[in-house]
Parts: sequence; C-alpha cells; structure tokens
Amino acid sequence: MKKLLHFLAIIGIVIVGVIAVVSLFAIVFLKAWKPFGGKASKADRKNYAERAANFDGKKFHNEEDFSAVMDKNAAPDPLTFSKRQPRPDFEFPTKMPDYLSDPENRLPLEEFRVTWFGHSSLLLQMHGMNILIDPVFSEMISPVSWVGSKRFSHPPVSVAQLPEIDILILSHDHYDHLDYDVICQIDPKVKQYIVPLGVENHLKRWKVKAEKITNMAWWEETEINGLTIACTPSQHFSGRKLVDNMTTLWCSWVLKDDYHKIFENGDSGFAPHFEKIHEKYGDFDFALMECGQYDVQWPKVHMFPEQSAHAAKILGAKVVQPIHWGAIVLSRHGWDDPVERFLLAAEKENLTVITPCIGQTARLETPSLFMERWWRREVLTLLR
Repeated sequence: MKKLLHFLAIIGIVIVGVIAVVSLFAIVFLKAWKPFGGKASKADRKNYAERAANFDGKKFHNEEDFSAVMDKNAAPDPLTFSKRQPRPDFEFPTKMPDYLSDPENRLPLEEFRVTWFGHSSLLLQMHGMNILIDPVFSEMISPVSWVGSKRFSHPPVSVAQLPEIDILILSHDHYDHLDYDVICQIDPKVKQYIVPLGVENHLKRWKVKAEKITNMAWWEETEINGLTIACTPSQHFSGRKLVDNMTTLWCSWVLKDDYHKIFENGDSGFAPHFEKIHEKYGDFDFALMECGQYDVQWPKVHMFPEQSAHAAKILGAKVVQPIHWGAIVLSRHGWDDPVERFLLAAEKENLTVITPCIGQTARLETPSLFMERWWRREVLTLLR
C-alpha cells in the first residue's frame, strides 16, 4: 500500500508540474505572440470612458446587449437555401483591378470605384483617394500560420501590388478583418489609419507610428481632405485571444463627401442602430452589407441574408453589394447560400444589387454592368 501511495504521489507531482509548465507557456505565449496585438493602458481606458457611452471602464457593450454570443441549443435554420458544402470544389474566378493599368493615377473627386478582394476586404477609390478597408490576404485566418480557416478563394493581387493607400480603415480586431501580416507589409504605403477605440494598440505594437492612427468612438466624425468619415454603431463583439473579448470597439462606417454617401457594414447582427444611422445621415448611394458566416447559434452578431437586405432597405441604399462571403469558412452554411438568399430577399425589398467578381472594379454610375451572377456560371460549367 505504501508503494502504491508513493507511486500515486509521484504521478500527482508530475501532473501538477505538467499543468504548471503548460500554464506558464500559455501565459508567455499570450503576452509574447505579436499577432495577438496590444492592450489598452489605464490612461487609454479613462479616455475611452470619456468618449464612449458603451464602455464601462473595462469592456465595451452593444446598445442591445446580450448575455452570450453563442446559443448552442438553437434549432436548425429553416431558411437554408443551398445544399452545397461550406467550401466550393472549384477556384473562384477573379479579375484584375482597374488601378493596375495606371497605379499612379488618381480618380477625380466626383468619381467612385469599389474593388472587392473577397470576404470584407475592399478598396474604395473616393474623393480622389485610395481607401482600403479590412484587408485580409493571408492564406490562414488565424493567429498562427499552421491552423485556422484556410481561404478557398484568393485575391487577384498581392499586398505588394496594392496602390499607395491614403486611408486604411478597420471595423474591428477579429482575424478575418485585421491581418497582422498585411499590416506589417503594407504600413510603408499607408498615410493614415482610422480604427475603433482600442484597435490602435494592436497597430502600435506592430510598429505603426502613433501619429498615423486616429481612433474613434461611435458617432464621432473625422475629416480628411474634405472627406468625412463617421464611426457608427454595429452589434458584434471583439477580441484576438480568449482573455480580451470586448476590450476593443467594433463598428460600421459612413464615408461622405459632396458627391457620394457610402455605408460599410463591418460585422453586425440586426438591431435598431440601422434606423439611427439612417436618421442621422439619410439615404445612402451605396451600402456594403455583410451577408455571410451567419448561424442560428450566433444570431445576434451576424445578420442572416434576409436581415442584411432589410437593413440595406432601412438605410435607403440606392445600390447594394453583399460582402463577408466568398473567401473563407466560418460557419456551416453552403458556400453560395449567403449571396443567393441575399439576392432573393433584395428582390422582395426592390434593391439594386451588384455582385462583381473578386478583383473586379465596379462603378456606381453603371450598376447594370456588375450584376452578373458569376458563381452560377461556374457551377454550371463544373456540372457539364
């Protein structure tokens, strides 16, 4: 019996030792791994509390708050349209962006162009400037390169082929919207960053100069060379590691000048903030609306496509483009379910919807040129 107790004691010590080593490694990893980003100081948090009504001194909150992101007991989605797998078994077609034909050329102030690189990565050419939103070009959507959600469609250009960027805008700090490798590569090309509160600390840790960064709370506005950029609410959450959820802000964006008024959705569940945004800014010329990566298990932080189309209607959008699909798998729906459901709902809402290919540069003045439902052609070709 004594030998058995002695043996069990040794096993216990070994287990405790292993747990201690693993815990120490986890703590060091969380602190040392740069892609996790930075964190707010005491002075930062005081500043956030003064500027943001939805910051309690430690965390940010949604206007329509909820106790949990996940609802694991939710019933299956009754509106599933597609029976396809989450990942397509063919490579999405891409086109080369217009700017590549003359990368030094700047559009006149009154012209607007949008180039979609898949998911929520966008290049807006507006007010004579190049505006990059949520650029994610890495193969793996993860803090490490060997595990995570791997892209199934690829941008037609590399980070090195992007033009000089006047403004880089981020909606929040999730990995499918904030790519550490992209920021490190593109920073020499970027003149100015616009981010929600707290995200500036990630950029600073990644050696972005503080004077290049403007952080914003909901309903704050800034002006750059005559272009107004407003940080507007969304219903979502944030975090780059398990221990920092809700410590940085998430948002949508309004960009407006004398010629155009643009709305970029960020990530959001359906909530009353869309009505408030419309009440303040009126009808929009163009709205970029998320329509993918939804699930009944997290219904409050991503819109279902029908909600996304209805939100665009509330915003008074003259032209709409569905985004947050076509690049990575973060949910269980079929790969074409988001866009097909969005189009069906948009038709009922009487919305004008463009669906350019990845990399194709679209123009608002001729939306009919960008309405090809190209993924259907690809499916038909595959089935022949």
